[in-house]
Amino acid sequence: MAAFRTERQTSENAETHRLPRLLRLPELFRAAGVLACVATLGFTAACSSDDEPSAAPSPTAAATTPTAVTRTASPVDGPAATFSPLSGGDGVFVGAPTPANVDAQGYVEQEYAAAGTATSYRVDGELTGDGRWTFAQDATAAYVTRVLVRRPADEARFSGTVVLEWLNVSGGVDADPEWTSVNEEIVRQGHAWVGVSAQQIGVMGGPVRVEAPGGEGRAGKGLRALDPARYGSLDHPGDAFAFDIYTQVARAVRAGEAVGGREPALLLAAGESQSAAALVTYFNGVQPLTRQFDGFFVHSRGKAGLPLAKPGEYADLAGSLANAPVILRTDQDAPIVNIQAENDVTGILNSFEARQDDGDRFRSWEVAGTAHADAHLVGPNAAQMDCGLPINDGPMHVVAKAALRALVTWVQTGTAPPTAPRLEVDTTAAPTIRRDADGIALGGVRTPPVEVPVAALSGVPGPNPAVICLLLGSTKPFGADRLAALYPSRDDYQRRYDAATAATITAGFVLAEDRAALAAYAQPAAVQG
Repeated sequence: MAAFRTERQTSENAETHRLPRLLRLPELFRAAGVLACVATLGFTAACSSDDEPSAAPSPTAAATTPTAVTRTASPVDGPAATFSPLSGGDGVFVGAPTPANVDAQGYVEQEYAAAGTATSYRVDGELTGDGRWTFAQDATAAYVTRVLVRRPADEARFSGTVVLEWLNVSGGVDADPEWTSVNEEIVRQGHAWVGVSAQQIGVMGGPVRVEAPGGEGRAGKGLRALDPARYGSLDHPGDAFAFDIYTQVARAVRAGEAVGGREPALLLAAGESQSAAALVTYFNGVQPLTRQFDGFFVHSRGKAGLPLAKPGEYADLAGSLANAPVILRTDQDAPIVNIQAENDVTGILNSFEARQDDGDRFRSWEVAGTAHADAHLVGPNAAQMDCGLPINDGPMHVVAKAALRALVTWVQTGTAPPTAPRLEVDTTAAPTIRRDADGIALGGVRTPPVEVPVAALSGVPGPNPAVICLLLGSTKPFGADRLAALYPSRDDYQRRYDAATAATITAGFVLAEDRAALAAYAQPAAVQG
């Protein structure tokens, strides 16, 4: 599902739900239409211009960036996209739960048409489970797509790092869930963010399996039809060319295009859910040919990569759910940080089948008590989601910001992120998350709302069988008797919560700057006395 906005201003119990086994095949395919897009449920309209805001205070990070030390091979030269400004019409359109208030953050938002001639790829050999794929160039086609840029208004604040997000199209429009998750970290460090309309549906329109509330009449139409005055010049030749379009935009940005003319020191690929599946395929088959990215931020991937499409066709995300699992190859120099919500592991995406060990270029954090989409991603529409229980309200985005910082540090200095315990999975039958007597997952990255709980935060959905609820998880408040058994007083609860917060920050899974954000999840009022 997607929601939309028009920015015109800028004892251990096995998990009781084994989602793929409960779903009939048609439901599984329909569920694919909601992967990650539920992060953008609802329609929010705001008014903005294309003008630059005033400068903001200096970021917490230094403006200079150390030389990257983890790369052993330089980016490969090749065609780069040509940028030209987009303006007019109704302003910037992107799916998001709330408008990106970039002015208040000291950022400017600008939009471009990116044009060029892209190539498609074909597989040379087999798509083996170790990810060591060989792609070869195939057909070519002209393209004109959309690129959305958010960067510091004061160019002196630019950190030299660019996060290039593959915009998510699961709900029939371009959406920016990664920005929603980590924009606070991007802004305070002075990074630039670039969203790429890599896939055909976002530009030209196409089939939508599940529409979000407020998306009626918009989902599946594409930018050209939604706002011809602004986007009428766009022309996307199909998902077969998406990977090279992404590369060509990256080359242009690496040369300083759209980021104030300064060549970035670091260029990071980022994508969530369907876009994470695209990054799996990109990393395994395209990155070895282009070496464009210094690091990869993979968020909520499934067990397989996004399939290569034929020219003029859409990539078959639904079909990929039945494909063989694949890891991210281990012979590349660009580091990867992979973060997974609890129900990404054994839910519809079933990433457990592609779980891989940490290595000298790979870290995976599986976060207990979180869901593929949650209250933070859904935003103000969370209360409207009737899943039989409140949807998951775990702090996945707080951990995501620490993961992004860890990736940047890794690429800059060679200092690897901390390793995290994996979620405990029972494999005696179909893999299921192991849980304590309260229904809270065992293992994984542990945050204070999981370690010092007043509710069972879970990736397991509420009782409503609606397809959309499968990705939203649940929050099941404890009763008074259970709370009394856990905590003799509010002061005891708060003391333990504060200690868990300090421990999580010390472990490196939450940033010190996000202590207040994590503290906001505390609920001392739920405890009597």
